[in-house]
Amino acid sequence: MLQRILNCPLFLFMTGAGALAMYVPAIVATAMQDWSQARVYMYSGTVFLTVVVMIAIATLNYQPRQIARSRLLTLLGTFLVLPLMLAFPLYEGADDVAFLDAYFEMVSSITTTGATVFDDPTSLTGADHIWRALVGWLGGFLIWVMAIAIMAPLNLGGFEVLRSAGNTQSSIALEPGQTAKGAEPSLALRRFASSLAPIYCGLTLLMWVCLLSFGDSPIVAACHAMSVMATSGISPIGGTGGAESGLAGEGVIFLFLGFALSRRAFARETHDSQPFQLLRDPEFRLGVFCIVIVSVLLFMRHWGGSLEVNESQSAGQAGAALWGTLFTVSSFLSTTGFVSSSWEAARGWSGLESPAMILLGLAVFGGGVATTAGGVKLLRIYVLYKNGKRELERLVHPSSVAGSGAEAVYLGREGVHAAWISFMLFAISIAAVMLVLSLIGLNFDESVILAIAALSTTGPLTSVAGDTPINIATLPDMAKIVLCASMVLGRLEMLAIIALLNPRSWRR
Repeated sequence: MLQRILNCPLFLFMTGAGALAMYVPAIVATAMQDWSQARVYMYSGTVFLTVVVMIAIATLNYQPRQIARSRLLTLLGTFLVLPLMLAFPLYEGADDVAFLDAYFEMVSSITTTGATVFDDPTSLTGADHIWRALVGWLGGFLIWVMAIAIMAPLNLGGFEVLRSAGNTQSSIALEPGQTAKGAEPSLALRRFASSLAPIYCGLTLLMWVCLLSFGDSPIVAACHAMSVMATSGISPIGGTGGAESGLAGEGVIFLFLGFALSRRAFARETHDSQPFQLLRDPEFRLGVFCIVIVSVLLFMRHWGGSLEVNESQSAGQAGAALWGTLFTVSSFLSTTGFVSSSWEAARGWSGLESPAMILLGLAVFGGGVATTAGGVKLLRIYVLYKNGKRELERLVHPSSVAGSGAEAVYLGREGVHAAWISFMLFAISIAAVMLVLSLIGLNFDESVILAIAALSTTGPLTSVAGDTPINIATLPDMAKIVLCASMVLGRLEMLAIIALLNPRSWRR
């Protein structure tokens, strides 16, 4: 019986997991004696779980003709269709919430974007906040498994730049029956999920205990722990600035943000043959380099003529400014979007009136391949940098030969070509979304911030990147629909969508 359940269609399996997850906020609401919310989540979970079981029984013998295309379609359906079910308890439990707003909230959560239509966190109950963070956390785990079990074998999601020169298989041509290393697909998915689940859950539990010990309430600590691991930036109090854990809690979050910079934290579960050496990983080094350089430049700007030279500042103010810059820069590079409680001190220290360009640029860079972070991904940026450096060397020494071994991985023509295509598709997507939002009626600044926030899955940009926060709840319905599609596109990436549209993938 268990084997039959595990072999059911992947979309039904994830739908069932979503229905079971509704019992978690039901338990939280029961513990808080919020009986109405407990009934909403418990009844919703029971009804949807019953429907899923009935459909699963009717489709036990279903086998997709083309497994690769089926997996990508399942992911697309998970991010677009599954939120229709996940939005139901939020729509029924919250007061004066339109279903489109609830759907937007769930799409934002499951894609780990974290943009919200609720500008006032107190308008939701503790169970609602747990539900938003839990959906984002489950979405983050799905992205971990998706990247390793589905995207890596298809040379998508950043893995296309790591193809060897001898691999002539197209990264956007899905061949019939293509699976992970030739393994049976359901077995491969179960194996990767069972291997990654203890790591993902253990790290989340460890962070929750640390935040709890530093003074956060159980709900705030749980939401922040799940949000950091999933890089969703979802918070029941509007961010880390109002957390009781203070700077100690920010220090814990800062350490765990490193998991969004490199896949090496769980490299032994990927198809990467390189040993686990985090400090030698180009993604991690590039991420640390970006964090250090941007933080130092903002800190040194204090003496660059932006402020009065005779202004006196204490060492404590300088330390707060440096920490606020370091934490916020790291958070937005990982596409989490938490803002330090010392960020205002950092802005005052550097004389920076609007941080829009810096934060938007960090979000576009994004985190590492096969992590929960969004954006272009650091590995692609590194490949483009190495190629640019190589081209400059050829100007001086035209007959020189590129490096060998591991160095050749980042200098291969196919990898550079794929990285450049991904970067340009991302830029074109930003321009297209901006154009559509402008046609709907939004001004230029709002269109830029919303487009980058959605495509890089960094929802908190809407609150801190502009001169004034963007209230998503007041946007036209068509703009919300466009943003939902943009968040899904940013999470799956354009290359995966092109793979689905490839004519060869639709042939028998």
